[in-house]
Amino acid sequence: MIHAPVMLDEVCTALDLKAGARVVDCTFGAGGYSRALLGREDISLLALDRDPTVRPHAEALAAEFGDRFAFTQTPFSGLEAAIAGQGWDGVEGVVLDIGVSSMQIDNADRGFSFMRDGPLDMRMGDTGPTAADAVNHLSAQALSAIFRTFGEERGARRAAAAIVNARAEAPLQTTGALADLMVQVLGGGWQKIHPATRVFQALRIYINDELGELHRALLAAERMLVPAGRLVVVAFHSLEDRIVKQFFRVRSESPSQGSRHVPVGEAIVFTPTFSMLGRKAQKPGAEEVSANPRARSARLRAGIRQNAAPMAAPPLIFRDIPDLDTLEALI
Repeated sequence: MIHAPVMLDEVCTALDLKAGARVVDCTFGAGGYSRALLGREDISLLALDRDPTVRPHAEALAAEFGDRFAFTQTPFSGLEAAIAGQGWDGVEGVVLDIGVSSMQIDNADRGFSFMRDGPLDMRMGDTGPTAADAVNHLSAQALSAIFRTFGEERGARRAAAAIVNARAEAPLQTTGALADLMVQVLGGGWQKIHPATRVFQALRIYINDELGELHRALLAAERMLVPAGRLVVVAFHSLEDRIVKQFFRVRSESPSQGSRHVPVGEAIVFTPTFSMLGRKAQKPGAEEVSANPRARSARLRAGIRQNAAPMAAPPLIFRDIPDLDTLEALI
């Protein structure tokens, strides 16, 4: 199966790379973006991915492009250390394609899909707790918070209570078992969206700390991009896109003079770290959506790094949701 990179032409245009540029593809996958970028310009590219199964794709590109291409197995929040490992002091481009890949969804053994029975894993990498660990060890309150926050599931409490009751009889170990339980609890004559959709999404986001990873990656990109360097992000879900939108907005727009945090009459000194490419997110064209339905929900946002010091930002904290270290201690 061909796994087409989404909004490829738009990503390449937004990056606007010149010969000699150094660029990081933070979500390598099957290498679609990396191959296209390496083929268009005489650049050096560093690819990152936490998934060890992508190594054959990386080895193929290394054989084709030689020392212009390098690969590091790491979550994309590790891009700063990976760049340092290359001996680079900065980069001209960073691209992120957020979310689960088609390769992961299509492999039943990875446990991402409720349509294919397999182990309840959902890890994008090969370390850390699994989705089975979460559903079998977290409290009903924690599970409900995960489903509500990361899945926007209205029946979060019912889903969490049903899981706690079911695991008292036997642990939930497979995607099929969890999906069947969600049909029983949340089904209610469903037609368009499978009852397990939001619960599975929430568990995947939680187990992989996807929103925290995105937040840290954006901050690392801000630190590592040289002036006039470009950050391009393709997101597929409103939760991710909201983080990206807020990141660019805070760094490109001066706070309102009417802010309640600023005394009346006091000037606001604001030095932007990015200028945005376009006021709104760019969407895929109708032709691409027709050829690749997965592209339908894609939203591209991009910015150009300015000559200003990076901004500080607190970590993302989600109320009532234990971190992965806390989960690991329960296993």
